[in-house]
Amino acid sequence: MTTLHRLIADARYEVIPMKNVEPQIEHIPIGSSVSVTCSPAKGQQATLNLTARLIDLGFMTVPHISARLCADDVEVKRLAEFCRTHGVHEVFLIAGDPPEPVGKYDGAVAFLRDFLGHDHGLRRIGVAAYPDGHALIPPHVVHEALHTKQTLLKEAGVPGFASTQMCFDLGQWRSWVATERAAGFDLPLHLGVPGVIDRTKLFTMGMRLGIGNSMRFVKKNGGVLGRLFKPGGYDPNKLILPLGRQADELGIEGLHLFTFNNVQATAEWQQRMLAKLA
Repeated sequence: MTTLHRLIADARYEVIPMKNVEPQIEHIPIGSSVSVTCSPAKGQQATLNLTARLIDLGFMTVPHISARLCADDVEVKRLAEFCRTHGVHEVFLIAGDPPEPVGKYDGAVAFLRDFLGHDHGLRRIGVAAYPDGHALIPPHVVHEALHTKQTLLKEAGVPGFASTQMCFDLGQWRSWVATERAAGFDLPLHLGVPGVIDRTKLFTMGMRLGIGNSMRFVKKNGGVLGRLFKPGGYDPNKLILPLGRQADELGIEGLHLFTFNNVQATAEWQQRMLAKLA
């Protein structure tokens, strides 16, 4: 099996805790890893509820934890206890999109420092990376935060990984990796790409989630949304195929598929790709 074949076969499916995910769960391939998002509109508990349901169904489930939605250290401890008692093996830590933090955690670094002090039982912790930059945070701050999170994980003896946010520029992705690797960042990478997108469903879902009214979200993701809504503007293979063939060189360990709850179409794409690569 080639590295590219393995990446596509073992791709992680990202789902959003909304009602429309229910009929899509049956289309998640058996044995797949599933990532569960966290949004200001739905809150952290919706993520935990869906995580517990998917674990009960036998999926290796990775909840997103939003630092800006966490009130205090009491809640940090509760989240750690949830992970330990539900047998969660991995989490994906993000700052999150609330315009203002609900508590003392403005970003992921401070949250991670406190979280690592509790008995969480995790095997790995993922952090977010931004090959295309972050519209709300200066590049040097994003860079420093990424390396600080790596340091905290290593000091705690907890393996980590970095999952990249959506980026459609192949050259930019390669340049970002080269820069960060040269600076000492060596965590394995998960390549974040949208799956098969239904633009009407995406727009409707976005309005229901409230992201249309969040300037924080729009500023951070406006360019990405524009590419997804543009007819003929997106093909997952444009990034997956060339970068997948360089996975070992670039330290790409996994593939993270943003499904926007369009799981069935993404799973069908995955099977077609595997058939072509077989």
